[in-house]
Amino acid sequence: MSIYAGPVQDLIDELGRLPGVGPKSAQRIAFYLLKASKEDALRLSRSIVEVKDRISFCRRCFNVAEGETCSMCSDGRRDPSIVCVVEEPRDIVAVEKTGEYSGLYHVLQGAISPIEGIGPEQLRIRELLARIETESVTEVILCTNPNLEGEATAMYLARMLTPLGVKVTRIASGLPVGGDLEYADELTLGRALEGRRQVDV
Repeated sequence: MSIYAGPVQDLIDELGRLPGVGPKSAQRIAFYLLKASKEDALRLSRSIVEVKDRISFCRRCFNVAEGETCSMCSDGRRDPSIVCVVEEPRDIVAVEKTGEYSGLYHVLQGAISPIEGIGPEQLRIRELLARIETESVTEVILCTNPNLEGEATAMYLARMLTPLGVKVTRIASGLPVGGDLEYADELTLGRALEGRRQVDV
């Protein structure tokens, strides 16, 4: 039995369905919204409705888009011969912040995770392979997360892409700047050693 009035409990339940929001956080957010002015609450609800009405996924790369194609795919200054494969649209923001990449993207909308029941068929892999066959792509950069799911996804993609005759590369991963060797796990330190490069003086 719920101890809160119906609409409050409904709000807590809906907030609790959001990723990373547990029962206590859902309760905290719900009570924050209850205390907020009606205008603030309506502004939030309008933003949600507007994003659902106006934003969809790019039909080419599956990034978020206002219209049929996203701003990256529409930008004629970007290099269409290189495609950087990421798990989620938010990963594009991280890559763009480096200022080191000027090619196109492909968003898988997830990673292979047997535990969560996500296999290759649930991801945008078929669409990626179709792009390789129809667009003049020469290199695919696998930029999935350096965790078990990301690694499994990268290995699967490499097996699928290599026979298509494109260069398949994987982002290097290693130690963060300012980190201490003693705190690095074996996998990270091993990657840092593998990705070592010559020091020019």
